[in-house]
Amino acid sequence: MAGSSERMLRLLSLLQTHRYWTGPELADRLDVSERTLRRDVDRLRGLGYPVDATRGAAGGYQLQAGASLPPLLVADDEAVAIAVGLQASAGTGTSALDDATVRALSKIVQVMPPRLRRRVKALQDYTDRGPMYGGPAIDAVLLSVLAQTCRDDERLEIVYRRADGEGGRRTVEPHRLVSRGRRWYLVAYDLGRGDWRTFRVDRMSEPRATGTRFRQRELPAPDAATFVSEKIAALRPTIDVAFTVHAPPAQVKQAVRRWGTVEAAGDGRSRVTMTVDTFDWVVFVLAAVGAPYEQAEPPELIEHLRRTGGLLAGV
Repeated sequence: MAGSSERMLRLLSLLQTHRYWTGPELADRLDVSERTLRRDVDRLRGLGYPVDATRGAAGGYQLQAGASLPPLLVADDEAVAIAVGLQASAGTGTSALDDATVRALSKIVQVMPPRLRRRVKALQDYTDRGPMYGGPAIDAVLLSVLAQTCRDDERLEIVYRRADGEGGRRTVEPHRLVSRGRRWYLVAYDLGRGDWRTFRVDRMSEPRATGTRFRQRELPAPDAATFVSEKIAALRPTIDVAFTVHAPPAQVKQAVRRWGTVEAAGDGRSRVTMTVDTFDWVVFVLAAVGAPYEQAEPPELIEHLRRTGGLLAGV
């Protein structure tokens, strides 16, 4: 007969399939008497697991949804699947969900044995499909270390590769992770440069929590998300564009959203003005609206639209 703790975990694993188990079935699976089974079920209830029981000859047990989420028991394959799924969904653009995703990923990876971490990394490498599927793939272990050091106000060492390919080790005081444009950024105070910096997470490697705690400095921005947005905007050259679309403003606004201004141009048309860092944004808007355009400015935009149209048409 298994020990009490081992038996309880086995019972919980069976009940979390959410199928209905008769008392004799469960007792037989656990190699215990039905009396012992009842005591084990009562212990699970005391831990917050809502186990329903039905009396009688056909009586049995089933785990139901409760008012709060009790601790979950997952197998190795399930833990790996959860970690890979969370990593893939991180950075979807919904900041509240992104934060929750990283916190959940951090908790799971932190308790994973090395053999499972290696499986997560192997699956990430195998399933990485590039920016079209959500930007560069991020190592779940890396994201977990960053989240933990932000949470614990712990200095961090990283190897960082700049846009020009130059790399080196940095020691930073991490402040917060921010998701922007399907990328993750770490906002941190760079001790070597004596200033605040944003670091693209996909350019980081070899993270090491130093164990040294620090007091958070005052960020020179209202919040971390604003700081990242301002830094990105300062680095990107921008272009003012304008074009007329043969579609009503209400329809065009659904595609442009907050990225530009839409005004009625008469005859069911709309005049759109935008400030972009690439003409591809205009291509995306026109494709989303699905209507002809005219009066596009500047001339380089017209050439880009013609070239893209020919490429898509196979000309």
